[in-house]
Amino acid sequence: MKKILVTGGTGYIGSHTVVELLKNPDYSIDIIDNLSNSKEHVVDLIAEIAGKKPNFIKGDLLDFELLKSLFEKNDYDIIIHFAGLKAVGESVEKPLEYYENNIQSTINLLRLVRTDKPTDFIFSSSATVYGEQDSPKCVETMQTGTKLTNPYGRTKYFIEEILKDYANTNPNFCATILRYFNPVGAHPSGLLGEDPNGIPNNLMPVVMRTYTGEIPALNIFGDDYDTPDGTARRDYIHVVDLARGHIASLEHSKPGISIYNLGTGLPTSVKEIIAAFEEASGKKLNTNIAPRRSGDLPECWADPSKANAELGWHTELTIADAIRDTLNYLNKQ
Repeated sequence: MKKILVTGGTGYIGSHTVVELLKNPDYSIDIIDNLSNSKEHVVDLIAEIAGKKPNFIKGDLLDFELLKSLFEKNDYDIIIHFAGLKAVGESVEKPLEYYENNIQSTINLLRLVRTDKPTDFIFSSSATVYGEQDSPKCVETMQTGTKLTNPYGRTKYFIEEILKDYANTNPNFCATILRYFNPVGAHPSGLLGEDPNGIPNNLMPVVMRTYTGEIPALNIFGDDYDTPDGTARRDYIHVVDLARGHIASLEHSKPGISIYNLGTGLPTSVKEIIAAFEEASGKKLNTNIAPRRSGDLPECWADPSKANAELGWHTELTIADAIRDTLNYLNKQ
């Protein structure tokens, strides 16, 4: 039986990944989450889908003594680190909060990793570490950290560098850095989906709340980008495909640092997402054109060929699948 600690495991991506992990009878899972952007009842929803309930600890990774006591009671073989503040726009407004929360929480975890036995450590990084590049198609070999546009992206970049330095001191450390692109969709059961606390920052939950009437109109931040329809283009990946990427990375874990993009390789614009949602739902969404947001790039998408080749992982679900599952989730709320 392998013992796994999942930080931020009641969050959007974390919860879907826990569902996939629970398919393996040899995994025992602890979730730690401070519920700053999620809800505790997600643990019950995970159990309803998986037929097995993970152990839940309400706690903050900045509380080192709490974390230390958890590690003293449990010999973790695998750590999957999702927990962190993640809104690009908010990070521009609250940089110190992002630096403290995201970086210190990771340092606290690393201080407790054993050095006398192998530990698999999967880190939720982001496409934002690429910053502004000559090409919007991101490849793992690109230089990172030089043209970052927001503090959120810098925290992810700094953590990647910390992991590399730490791996040099611990030969038993098996770290996989997964650079996410833009997760969308929901679990096909309709039980799990994206449900952030407060005002959402990502496109799909804003689309969802505009559809339900919780938000009167969806702001499109900029329609004057140098793109086919003037709106920003991103690589939207179904959250279930993303979750399965974590399983694939665990199966190919090795000492040192491994880095993979998890994306579809296909860009979709804001207007295209809205149009696809309107077509699937049969409902016109109210939209406004707003000024560009500080820190946003015109275009960014993945080259996922390394993950395809080395992990045997490929995306299987489409934007249409993601919108179908999102509507199913909304209709079951």
